[in-house]
Amino acid sequence: MKNPKRLNLYTKIQNLCEERQMSIAELERAAGIGNGVIRKWNSASPTLRTVGAVADVLGVTFADLLKN
Repeated sequence: MKNPKRLNLYTKIQNLCEERQMSIAELERAAGIGNGVIRKWNSASPTLRTVGAVADVLGVTFADLLKN
């Protein structure tokens, strides 16, 4: 059974974008990744490079995005 308090990667990124008043599309452009890539992370695993790029734009560490 999934822990309901555990946020998935997409939800964490979405929350961070809201805090920074940035859309997911703006984040994707700033990170140099394709449109819609982050949304696909709900069902597919991202590459380390793309997670790192997203973390850099959001101003958080790679570990911050991945920890529960």
